[in-house]
Amino acid sequence: MFLQSLLVSVAGGIICLDRVFVQAMISRPIVAGPLMGFILSDPYTGLITGAFIELFWIDRLPVGTCLPPNDSVVAILAASSSIIAGQQLGAVSRELIALSVLFFLPVGYLGRKMDAFIISSNDALLLEGIEDAKRANIAALSRTHIKGLVKHFSLTSSLLFISVLAGTYVLTTAFPHLPLPVVKALDITYCLLPLLGVAVAINTINLRGTIPIFIASFLTIAVILEFVHGK
Repeated sequence: MFLQSLLVSVAGGIICLDRVFVQAMISRPIVAGPLMGFILSDPYTGLITGAFIELFWIDRLPVGTCLPPNDSVVAILAASSSIIAGQQLGAVSRELIALSVLFFLPVGYLGRKMDAFIISSNDALLLEGIEDAKRANIAALSRTHIKGLVKHFSLTSSLLFISVLAGTYVLTTAFPHLPLPVVKALDITYCLLPLLGVAVAINTINLRGTIPIFIASFLTIAVILEFVHGK
């Protein structure tokens, strides 16, 4: 579990760099989840958890001064912890996925505080970079940029490592001892999460004609995935 948590923290830290560096959308939950699933040999669970998180905060975009919850961190944690815990318990169940998603949702707000700290602390690097540019010191300017990336990677990886290690331990310890009513509630929650996500997504759509298309596409893909996975 320790080595898997370390792998998740390193890979997740690299994926989360996309939020501030390349910005090729690989840090979006719908991509980050399956990537973590692929690394841990269970892309299906990664896809499901990533889709849940993608829909849940799809209306919270980092536009202007808006700093949304860190959905990338939540998707990575929910996907990896579900898979690792499932490997420890014998199988990844719908109830385990629902519990993992609910357990790690608050970490998104902790990740937002981390992002705010990184942004505010980058002011000093900005001033340092301006001075490097004035002196036409390209090497020093490059090092200043690298410092920012290393700081972001280090903080994100640390958050991921601590969270996935602690979260996986809690899941593997608590899940087998949950009473039957709670397990049934988690099964219902698993079915309600995509409905909640669809409601959030619909709230962001202004063109009325696209709503039925979106719903039909989502439900069709969900049914196909469940059918294929069942086979």
